Amino acid sequence: MKSKSRQLMLGLMLVGGAAGSLAMSLAWAQSETASDPVAEYRAMFGDDNPAELWIARGQDLWNQVRGPKGLSLAKSCDLGLGAGVVKGAYAHMPRYFADTRKVQDLDSRLLTCMVQGQGLDEATILKNRFGDGDRKSDLEALASYIVDASKGVAISLPLDHPQEKQAYETGKAIFFYRAATHDFSCATCHGQVGKRIRLQQLPDLAQAGPDARATYTTWPAYRVSQGEVRTMEWRIGDCFRQQRLPELKYGSEAAIDLTMFLAKNAEGGKMAAPGLKR
Repeated sequence: MKSKSRQLMLGLMLVGGAAGSLAMSLAWAQSETASDPVAEYRAMFGDDNPAELWIARGQDLWNQVRGPKGLSLAKSCDLGLGAGVVKGAYAHMPRYFADTRKVQDLDSRLLTCMVQGQGLDEATILKNRFGDGDRKSDLEALASYIVDASKGVAISLPLDHPQEKQAYETGKAIFFYRAATHDFSCATCHGQVGKRIRLQQLPDLAQAGPDARATYTTWPAYRVSQGEVRTMEWRIGDCFRQQRLPELKYGSEAAIDLTMFLAKNAEGGKMAAPGLKR
């Protein structure tokens, strides 16, 4: 805390009484608002983002020959633009895939490629779906590499397939659906401009606009508070947890449909992920 803020706090403490307590609370809130850990991190490290480590590991995993089928993802995994093509792929996902006959986001598509394409064990992969300290996730590393390859590419989801249109509509319905012990929906926190919880600004994700574009295009992201890169699958799952909803199964239709809704609302925004979050 800066010396002027300290002097102000000391002065308020001397005032005493209810008025002094109220003023002190307001001063503390103001000082907390001014303190942004992510802004401080950027000031210290400039453009450096620890996600670069995940990107490098993801690129290595993408090109590695692995699994019983002896294939690399670079030779066998189609993210929608052809086998092995990563440039711009994330900007056009979720999307319908003919081989699985369903709409998939990046997380679920990677799982398909690793299990069906390389022959890796799904249960083993999902044990480490989210990294935690020394235990790193292959899925998060691969996602970081693929997302980084879409930097500067504008999001475009034409919704040409009937299942893509249905995914968007279902995602929209889920976004506004109130449930669980708190009677919350996604829109409770993210349904209007300028809303806050405590000192945290909440983006409006309910409609197409600058908030939706700025938010979606910076995920996946490195979270300073966790020391890990997190994907959109993790972000949605954590929102469900905060709403006290049942835990999302990894790659569930609910997560994919919500991602489709959010991505469509962010259409036209240029990808800037992996981002840097608090």
